[in-house]
Amino acid sequence: MTETENQKRLADALEELKEHNFMKIHESSWRFLYFNLLRGLAIGLGSVIGATLLVSILLTILAQIEFIPILGNYAHQVIEIIEKLDKKG
Repeated sequence: MTETENQKRLADALEELKEHNFMKIHESSWRFLYFNLLRGLAIGLGSVIGATLLVSILLTILAQIEFIPILGNYAHQVIEIIEKLDKKG
């Protein structure tokens, strides 16, 4: 291939890349900030929901282990504290 053909292919590839949605988002600073704000909110919400599910599953499992005295008492105390907090508001 000649150098002009390579340059043409490179120019075509760059034009195609400009049309990509990812590049359109980064053309405007405001659009980029808005996109990253939504991304951060989604990550934060997903983290909170995931942690809530994991803690609830863990507490449910711990509540079933009452035949182990230390874990059973601790799990019972944690469940009581959560129920008290739930009733308050």
